[in-house]
Amino acid sequence: MAKKLLITEKPSVAIEFAKALKINTTRKNGYLESDEWIITWCVGHLVTMSYPEKYDENLKKWRLDTLPFLPKEWKYEIIPQVENQFNIIKELMQREDIETIYNAR
Repeated sequence: MAKKLLITEKPSVAIEFAKALKINTTRKNGYLESDEWIITWCVGHLVTMSYPEKYDENLKKWRLDTLPFLPKEWKYEIIPQVENQFNIIKELMQREDIETIYNAR
């Protein structure tokens, strides 16, 4: 059966969405699941922009001659403290039974 994935800000918001939508869910590792819905959360930010030294070690110290710094391609990093939740959401988004993804952030 196809399911809808709803991504919220934090666990308490996920629980409130389930209540508002009158969905009976089972708590799993990092998400709530029912027959038709999966509701998960981001626990704040999951990804951040990389610091300039990730592009070039010479940019670790700020100098006027290296400003402005405008990369051609932006780099991002998963925030280490929330990497587990990032991976949970990534796996949920790739599940074959997910037909629609809603961002409620």
